[in-house]
Amino acid sequence: MEIINEQLSVLWTYITGPELWTILISAFVRITVIIIIATTIVKVTRSLVDKTFTNRTRGPIRISQRREKTLKKLIKNVVAYVVYFMAIVMILGVFNFDVGPLLAGAGVIGLAIGFGAQNLVRDIISGFFIIFEDQFSVGDYVAVSGVEGTVEEIGLRTTQVLSWTGEMHILPNGNVTQVTNYSLHNGLAVVDINIPYESNVADAEKIIDEVAITLPEKYEYIVGAPETIGVQNLDVSHFAIRIIADTLPGFQWAGERVIRKEMQDKLYKSGIEIPAPRLVMYSNEDKEKLMRENRERGL
Repeated sequence: MEIINEQLSVLWTYITGPELWTILISAFVRITVIIIIATTIVKVTRSLVDKTFTNRTRGPIRISQRREKTLKKLIKNVVAYVVYFMAIVMILGVFNFDVGPLLAGAGVIGLAIGFGAQNLVRDIISGFFIIFEDQFSVGDYVAVSGVEGTVEEIGLRTTQVLSWTGEMHILPNGNVTQVTNYSLHNGLAVVDINIPYESNVADAEKIIDEVAITLPEKYEYIVGAPETIGVQNLDVSHFAIRIIADTLPGFQWAGERVIRKEMQDKLYKSGIEIPAPRLVMYSNEDKEKLMRENRERGL
């Protein structure tokens, strides 16, 4: 019992003594300084990256705005990973933890994981080529791996795509085997306007052309006046006149909607109504009369 009391007394003396608190305060100060320096480096680096890309038009190297967004996010993420990893290693050193064996072990473990985690390696390599070849960039509207939406972020391992209904899709880069990018070139809005047979084709096309001239002034994403191609097909109760229009990248669907709205409104005010399905009904007398006439004709 006396031995236990002695040990407790020694422990209490150590806890309440100045030596332990000096070590703890010193460690706390060093850790705080390391965290502040790491955070400052990350913030300064991000600011420098923003300024560098802001002045890109003045330098000899010119890149597109879409590629700029991708590279900015990628560089910021890589810098943050490296700085915070170094900060963690330095914090371990504050506690006199030998990080040499840890780093050596991490290298061996990483090599073993590299052989086993082939999908991870494939994702990283695919991500590198997506960025290097500029297949798509942040802000592009794409269809990839069965998902369609706006690219929010491109990393070395995954790509984040936000669909227009709000879902965020996180795709491994290794699964990106085919990409449809709607943001590289102008879109093409294709609209078929149904006109009833009672209306004249020339009159309908004249009204459509009058409306088409005014659309580029109303909607900035429509590039040039829409072009009337002509009668596209003949249906039971109507014929269809096709209109095409160049739009800014990714705005072809919006262009189709406003073209339909503007055309329908003008055609309706001009007396050309939307065609409706038609039904022909016969009474019993009409039916017997028709059958009698057919018999007389030998049908």
